[in-house]
Amino acid sequence: MGIKKSVSVLGLGRMGSALACALVKKGYDVTVWNRSADKQTPAGARRAGDLDEAFEADVVVTCLATYEVQRPLLSKNIKALVNLTSGTPEEARVTAEWARDNGVEYVDGVIMAVPQQIGTPGARIFFAGNEEHHVLDAFGEPVYVGQDAGLAALYDLGLLGVMWATFAGYLQAVALTGTEGVTPQQLTPMVADWLRELAEMLPEMGEETQHRDYETEVSALDINVSGLRMLAEASRRQGVDSALPQALHDLYQRAQQKGHGTHSIASVIEVIR
Repeated sequence: MGIKKSVSVLGLGRMGSALACALVKKGYDVTVWNRSADKQTPAGARRAGDLDEAFEADVVVTCLATYEVQRPLLSKNIKALVNLTSGTPEEARVTAEWARDNGVEYVDGVIMAVPQQIGTPGARIFFAGNEEHHVLDAFGEPVYVGQDAGLAALYDLGLLGVMWATFAGYLQAVALTGTEGVTPQQLTPMVADWLRELAEMLPEMGEETQHRDYETEVSALDINVSGLRMLAEASRRQGVDSALPQALHDLYQRAQQKGHGTHSIASVIEVIR
């Protein structure tokens, strides 16, 4: 890479500290800044006396709680900004516009990893905007998703939505089966096998949503609406909260009522859209 760039990291939460440590390991000249003094300075990095000192670096990496926290900290004295603060696509686009107006190079990224994975190939960083990703390779595997600065956040929220829904479904199953003494240790291997089978169905489902062809000979929406009704009812009878299966039942039923009863589950996207 030649001469190592100087990098400042704003934000020393768990993720920000992990980012700073990864940069130090890669040989960068690392300066860190945090609003409060209670966060420890990562080994090999130095503490900036103020933001102006932090902005002297070739690249500024921000990893803050929210865009609201970040916004008043930004300065036109920044040369290149790699924003790893989580937010919405619109917030990323507004920040990109600010960067353009102030002559600041801008990369918007999202970290698809936990702090312990930073610096390993298992950490994927989706990034958008400027295709020159500067220092992202120090954190893991950079994945460019396009010029629109909002795309990284869009991917992030879409994938997190899958995670949150999957975790909620798993916890619903643990709670439901647990009412009859089934332990998570007994259930979880079955769930893992089931998820692998479901993952193999996703490419075909994606094709269906793209072409809007929902004809099926496998599992019609009518059957699944009935199944969700039974899951919600069983949850209530077993003393388990039924909000999740009831919400799914209502969503699927809306698609059924729009004429998709004999179609595949993929047809539910017509209601979501």
